[in-house]
Amino acid sequence: MIRVAVADDHALVREGVRVILDAREDITVCAEATTGREIVEEVARSRPDVVLMDVRMPGMDGLEATRRIAGRARVVVLTTFDADDYVYAALKAGAAGFLLKSTPPARLVEAVRTVAAGGDILGPTVIRRLVEHYVSRPDPVAGRERLAELTERELEVLRLLAGGRSNAEISRELFLSEATVKTHVTRVLAKLEVRDRMQAVIAAYETGLVEPGGSS
Repeated sequence: MIRVAVADDHALVREGVRVILDAREDITVCAEATTGREIVEEVARSRPDVVLMDVRMPGMDGLEATRRIAGRARVVVLTTFDADDYVYAALKAGAAGFLLKSTPPARLVEAVRTVAAGGDILGPTVIRRLVEHYVSRPDPVAGRERLAELTERELEVLRLLAGGRSNAEISRELFLSEATVKTHVTRVLAKLEVRDRMQAVIAAYETGLVEPGGSS
């Protein structure tokens, strides 16, 4: 059973998330919080596997709360994307994923399962906005050198990662098992010498493998 805590100062959002997740046999909402301080306390008390975190909450915000609980629970930031700087900072604070609050229920459920299993979730809109704000222009020569060790299949996987696809989505698109996709992702991270999927996405844009605004 995947244990989830929801931190949001809007009761309607918390209730909506609870209804969606509690309807699944393998997921339960074990705690709710309305402030960053409350969710830090709830993580210590309830020990959830995943925290769905709002960014802007009264008192301690979601960014500081993410810093404090990173390592004890995996955090997925739920955002309306009216605070790009907060989202980028939450990434650095240890968030495992980002989703818009307009995300379809099925995508939310898949995100919880993916993050609980150790994966990361980066929605396409989130990636595009982060890239537009923070990624430097590609250097074609340096890009070719950096990508030289990747196989054609690994390049395909990296392109799809840059498009915000989850392992399950990549599996369906490339007709591979999720275990095989996970292996390819691990090799991509190792060859690019990056820590996580977000850094791999940044590398995909900085090397010119994909371009902001392009189809993916």
